Amino acid sequence: MYTFNQEDFTKTATEALLFGVYTEEDRPFQTLDEAFSGELQELVEAGDLPLGSGQVTKLHTFGKVVPKRIYFVGLGKQEEVTKDSLRKAFGNVFKQLSKDKVEKAALALESLAGLPVSNALVFEAIGEAQALAPFVLNTYHTDKPKNSVELAELTIIGENQDVKEDIVQALHIGFALGEGANVARRLVNTPGNIMTATALASFAQGIAEKHSFDIEILEKEEMEALGMGALLAVNRGSVEPPRLIVMRYQGKETWENPVALVGKGITFDTGGYSLKGKDGIVGMKMDMGGAASTIGAMDAIGTIKPKANVMAVIPATDNMISGNAFKPDDVITSMSGKTIEIRNTDAEGRLVLADAITYAKRKGAAKIIDIATLTGGVIVALGNEVTGVMTNNDEWFSSVQEAADDTGELIWQLPYFEHYQKQVRTSHIADLNNSPGRAGHAIMAGAFVGAFAEDTPWVHLDIAGTAMASADHDLGPKGPTGVMARTLTKVVMNQAE
Repeated sequence: MYTFNQEDFTKTATEALLFGVYTEEDRPFQTLDEAFSGELQELVEAGDLPLGSGQVTKLHTFGKVVPKRIYFVGLGKQEEVTKDSLRKAFGNVFKQLSKDKVEKAALALESLAGLPVSNALVFEAIGEAQALAPFVLNTYHTDKPKNSVELAELTIIGENQDVKEDIVQALHIGFALGEGANVARRLVNTPGNIMTATALASFAQGIAEKHSFDIEILEKEEMEALGMGALLAVNRGSVEPPRLIVMRYQGKETWENPVALVGKGITFDTGGYSLKGKDGIVGMKMDMGGAASTIGAMDAIGTIKPKANVMAVIPATDNMISGNAFKPDDVITSMSGKTIEIRNTDAEGRLVLADAITYAKRKGAAKIIDIATLTGGVIVALGNEVTGVMTNNDEWFSSVQEAADDTGELIWQLPYFEHYQKQVRTSHIADLNNSPGRAGHAIMAGAFVGAFAEDTPWVHLDIAGTAMASADHDLGPKGPTGVMARTLTKVVMNQAE
């Protein structure tokens, strides 16, 4: 997919030459401008070749240089360029290449000279953008196009061969990160009648086989033997059997101190007897977004192969209504032994996470990140662009923050005071209650999950607002975003450093 050629980019035979330009250059792309006898500068001065950050302008070369077309990519002011701005700018050009059905392209390394970002970060961002931005969601239309054109080859044209391996490796890493998010996008977009817990487990099995992971899929009887009363309570109203999916990637010589990624896998959420309204129930196929991002992260980890140990634990079931479904006022016993008063059957995600976290701890997890489309409250608090975070360990949170900054996925820490922890322990009949009320809703949900993490370093990611995009954006289409798949992967990669 990626090659490096040492040649004059004006003489490169390619359908499309990508060329980065800065806003403040007095005479942009001097080498090219000379080939065009100064005409490019005239276009810039006339406003016909805009250079703003993220703007893409396609120019036919009419034989003045060997490439058939040049795609100018606006990078903004040189000193203000960041990895995230590069990711978005190149996202736009890769979208355009997809529209133009370009299969092979080249990038002039010279045009990226002087960036305040290292080559590794530059090309990792470009690889991410290539995977993420032109992504097309799977649909079920009978008349949809049978084939979509993807960029099959990207050649870097530059004179310095010393940077060849670093650049190509960074592109591969970036593309793997983006493809991990795309795996999550496809899973979330699959309807609940197709993406059952069994189907999700089967998909995870395929990922495990692809990368030679160890995988264990626990069925209902095994969960009963382990005492997973919280997960099983959520499943009671369903005709679909639950699954606990456990994948293990061993990047170190010995299996010890793994990071556990715990993803909520509610394949469809009716709310149970605390039934969602007719508007709120639409779109609840996305309630397994945490599981999807976890599986996507494991796919990326399997490709990148960091020297770290990782365990993915995914509790999978739907939340349905039947004569056997769990009810408000029920008291259930979790795998940890803690009893839980059910006040809201629509607060089911925290229940399945409780047992999954207990399982991860018993299997030796040294650190835990749980990820879930958990609460509407996080959307009220932070909107649809920022993931809510809670933690019991500032150092572990800092690792997640660093990874999120690297991927451009915005997070914001919510408080985890004892005041909140006490509220989830307020029940006249059980150890915990699963829904203390509407006030501080997102925090209460996280505090409940944290009660099962206990002293193990733990970070909670509530992606209810960020798992879906309401419109097309720089790095993809409207719909599932695959949010946090890249961040989770980066956390694991950084643990290997």
